[in-house]
Amino acid sequence: MKRTAFVLLLVFGSTVSSFSCEICGCGVGNFYMGNLPRFKTSFIGLRYHYMRYQTVLASDPSQFSNDYYKTAELWGGINLGSRWQALVFAPYRINRKVSDDGIVESSGLGDISVLAQYSLLHTRTAGTRAAIDQQLWLGAGLKFATGKYHLALSDPDANIGDANSQAGTGSTDILLTAMHTLNTGRLGLTNTASYKMNTVNSSGYRFGNRFSLSSAVYYRLPVAGLSVSPSLGLLYEHAASNKYEQAVVDGTGGYSLLLTEGLELNLNRINIGFNMQLPVRQQYAGGQTKLKSRGVLQLSFAL
Repeated sequence: MKRTAFVLLLVFGSTVSSFSCEICGCGVGNFYMGNLPRFKTSFIGLRYHYMRYQTVLASDPSQFSNDYYKTAELWGGINLGSRWQALVFAPYRINRKVSDDGIVESSGLGDISVLAQYSLLHTRTAGTRAAIDQQLWLGAGLKFATGKYHLALSDPDANIGDANSQAGTGSTDILLTAMHTLNTGRLGLTNTASYKMNTVNSSGYRFGNRFSLSSAVYYRLPVAGLSVSPSLGLLYEHAASNKYEQAVVDGTGGYSLLLTEGLELNLNRINIGFNMQLPVRQQYAGGQTKLKSRGVLQLSFAL
């Protein structure tokens, strides 16, 4: 069984002196891998992501922004032999920003990502009560600029914070992942790490690179013919500062430590799961931007 915890990295936008004053929450720069369902050959599924951030300008509390990011995503995977695995993520993004300037909404196809993973290690040894299964997967991939990105930052009326509310980033980026799982009986531990290297888009804007590290414990319970797996873990995320024409965008970048809680239901080839993250500690835009709620709901079918 191949599992992974949240690989989700944040990008935060703010203003520079030549633009109107606004700080935005996270949005278009995220990459989320998530828990992989159990499958022998291939799977296909749908996922729904929800995130809400709130920003209040410290120097002027009358300037605020409530940012809502929703994503409906088609994803799938296929095993290529015993050691290789290919994954595809195709998101459709729905963004809504409620601020002191009014309400702005946008939607559209997001950036499609393709990831290949290699099984570097897979061992199974006898334990005192149950066998111990251990796996190590290394992955690499690309995020393509398929999502709409139309923001002319050379326009004096443009707001650099709006870069976060686009359907895509306008850049082709590199994805690196690592996942280690340890299972014994019904108990399991998953550790994951990911790094996203972003490039400069046609507007001269570059979202900061993202790093994520997570660890989660889960336990499988047989309930009325189902396999029920609650999980609990921690997720650390770090985002480097964004840049426009090689200059650092003030207020961008930061980190967060989140408590993750999830539940998965498996019935034959059907997998249903959800995951929520609660902030334990976070620091973005000098404490002006706060994560309020975030979660994922997924449904997948093994083929």
